Amino acid sequence: MNDYTNLTVERRGHTALITMNNPPANTWTREGLIDLKRLIEELDADRDVYALVLTGSGEKFFSAGADLKLFADGDHGVAAEMARRFGEAFETLAAFRGVSIAAVNGFALGGGLEVALACDVRIAEPNAKLGLPEAKVGLLPCAGGTQRLPRLVGEGWAKRIILCGEQVNAEQALRIGLVEETVDQGESLDRALALAEQVGNQSPIAVAYCKRLIDGAQARPMADNLPDERERFVRLFDSEDQREGVGAFLEKRKPQWRNR
Repeated sequence: MNDYTNLTVERRGHTALITMNNPPANTWTREGLIDLKRLIEELDADRDVYALVLTGSGEKFFSAGADLKLFADGDHGVAAEMARRFGEAFETLAAFRGVSIAAVNGFALGGGLEVALACDVRIAEPNAKLGLPEAKVGLLPCAGGTQRLPRLVGEGWAKRIILCGEQVNAEQALRIGLVEETVDQGESLDRALALAEQVGNQSPIAVAYCKRLIDGAQARPMADNLPDERERFVRLFDSEDQREGVGAFLEKRKPQWRNR
């Protein structure tokens, strides 16, 4: 694969491992956001990639979000472009057809938490601290934080985290539904990769359809989604994977997915 600013990518079977790598705090830059969007688009077009895992380099930070030095001059143009870059990158990540898993191995603050919120599943280590502290410096979360966080944890906790500036640890995050699992120190990446491997046991086309339907449940009334659910079920019968999946089950063998 090509080079990406402040990002490394490694293929492990049907999983792409993306590591945010901008020491010391893995902050986001304009170029890093542009390249994250480009990378996710390339992975989305690669039919051999079924899942991606996102983590941070080092042992202290998953990501501390944007480098505040970018906003020190109060430049409206810089603010507008960075907000757009954040939105485009994280919305592209959220729309990835496969399963995205965040291995939160440290502080996830501001845009660092927002990129985790754009993933499908979050796994946290004990040293993780999660928060959206933008209002403490006169800003607000502009990369989906005010929208995705309430959908996960409810309005009350979203207001505590955003309006009161409260940070939560891994145990609290699990209790309120901000993360789906906690693991021992240093084990989030291995657990995320194992979960991504589980994704590979399922039809990637079926998974993509299911993800679209689950995401739709947040945005549309159930009455609108139920016909779509039935329609997508029938559409699966146009795929090679549907025939392979049923055939493998009846023949008592492991299916060989082709994502077609």
